[in-house]
Amino acid sequence: MSLNCGIVGLPNVGKSTIFSAVTSAPAEAANYPFCTIDPNVGIVAVPDERLDRIAELIPPERKIPATVEFVDIAGLVKGASKGEGLGNRFLASIREVGVVAHVVRCFDDPDIVHVNNKIDPAGDIETINIELALADYDSVEKRYQKQGKMARVSKEAQKETERLLPIYEKLMKGLSDGQSARSIITDEDEREAVYDLHLLTMKPVIYVCNVDENSIGNDNDYVKTVRAIAEKEGSQCIVICGKIESEIASLESAEERQEFLESVGLTESGLNPLIRAAYKTLGLRTFFTAGKDEDRAWTFKEGAKAPECAGIIHSDFEKGFIKAEVYNAEDLFKYGSEQKVKENGKLRLEGRDYVVQDGDIMFFKFNV
Repeated sequence: MSLNCGIVGLPNVGKSTIFSAVTSAPAEAANYPFCTIDPNVGIVAVPDERLDRIAELIPPERKIPATVEFVDIAGLVKGASKGEGLGNRFLASIREVGVVAHVVRCFDDPDIVHVNNKIDPAGDIETINIELALADYDSVEKRYQKQGKMARVSKEAQKETERLLPIYEKLMKGLSDGQSARSIITDEDEREAVYDLHLLTMKPVIYVCNVDENSIGNDNDYVKTVRAIAEKEGSQCIVICGKIESEIASLESAEERQEFLESVGLTESGLNPLIRAAYKTLGLRTFFTAGKDEDRAWTFKEGAKAPECAGIIHSDFEKGFIKAEVYNAEDLFKYGSEQKVKENGKLRLEGRDYVVQDGDIMFFKFNV
């Protein structure tokens, strides 16, 4: 799975506004469809209070957070699967991301045109989902036909065809009804069998409700509709006011941003939950290194072992890996210092088979 999050939605739902705020990178935003043609890419720091707390207890010269990549993909419209509205280019961009953040317009504003001339979150979600399902149907149908011909090559190919065709048939039936591939294929072996199709609707989705200032902390009916859909699908739902977030992003200092948040009754930017959700949904986790020069959050894939994580820092660390000194950030917070962590027996030596845990603070020993 690609390690990035694509922001999608119908035109004029606030995708580019949210992307610009989340990345503090200027994406073209305008009151007309298709103002974003080529996908914009931004690298975003992952908000993690653990890094801040580590820096308080182990003061460094610099502090470096983990990051995740966001991609702003131009708006899809009905007929995108057949090339409408530059649909082919947009669908290709979605195919290259690991998680989809589906922005849904949940506010009324007569000055901002809606591509369908009405505010209808359920209808907007259905439009996107159907177009993605139709694009996937075409992919599966082509593979189905190709695999059918492969059966003539050998007995082994025939056996493989007999295994795959029922899976493809199940997919085509569900996709033609507008279902997502992730809801059709739930068996892990079947998922592996169709992995190389890179199906759009197999990707996990985070629904992002873009609301007006009056709906922050108080779900309007549009948000309630989206929450119900997300709950039914087993997806996450996050509420953001794109207008407020763009104002926060325009402020220069952390103090100014904090004052603004307090003035509108918020404790943190609404974008932070989105960034954290994308990071976690991508299967990404964080380990830390800490010292007087640098406290740093490092990103790794859940399930990675100690040598692999050592290699994230430097390839020589993995090649010459000997062992790792490990304790968890929660132990540091509990005891207040590395010395106290050691005295309480929480510092461990781990070998090559150690599966690194989220929040581990690590020091790698190696020899090359």
